[in-house]
Amino acid sequence: MDDYRPVDRYPAPERYGRLRVETADLGPARWLTERAPGDGGLGTVAGVAAPGFAAYARILHPASLDERPVRWAAVAAAHGRAMTPATDWHELIGADPFHHNASEYGLPGVWDEHPAEGPTPPDVARALIPVLARHTRTPEQCWFGLWNGYGRWEFDRFPSFETPGRDEVLLAGTLADAVSPVSLDEFAELPDLWWPQDRAWCLGGDVDLVSTYIGGSRELVADLLAAPELEAHPTAPGEKVG
Repeated sequence: MDDYRPVDRYPAPERYGRLRVETADLGPARWLTERAPGDGGLGTVAGVAAPGFAAYARILHPASLDERPVRWAAVAAAHGRAMTPATDWHELIGADPFHHNASEYGLPGVWDEHPAEGPTPPDVARALIPVLARHTRTPEQCWFGLWNGYGRWEFDRFPSFETPGRDEVLLAGTLADAVSPVSLDEFAELPDLWWPQDRAWCLGGDVDLVSTYIGGSRELVADLLAAPELEAHPTAPGEKVG
């Protein structure tokens, strides 16, 4: 058995940006852990976010060209492919699922960087926050889950709660604080899970995904689909994620 802590990991802070790491009571996350069998399983929209909401949306992480965001719809048009709410990025660009291993990629004048894999990118998060704030009574009291497997910090000293396929550290703060981890360094991952105290919605992402998923009211999803800063599509709780 290897008892050595990896030398490239730092002791996790008690404040992850402005978010407070919860060290005792994981009660606010219990509703995410107590799922009926098959309700929000691994690899599904409800497994990444949470089951039980009236509607769901998929928020696409943009590709980029010269560090400027590029919508998937523009990439689809340039590649001459159809874009549907369930399209995977590798399908869109005509690559295999392990496209990141390709030595050459991109399309001159259209895109030169793949969408960011992992939890919600900061620019997407900043566009989401005002929309989400309009659909909760408790934007000043929110909870967050951060996968304890991210490599920069050692979170093993803190308790964690389980979601399908992941162990999450519980964080607390305001909705606006969700982006604050970037104050630690520009590569700090944002939380994978966000939800307000009133549980009006739940946002979910994952280290392996290029999309963020949100469950909430039909009114919230309609607002997300109409937000000009976001590229969003309707989805369903049992759909596969990508």
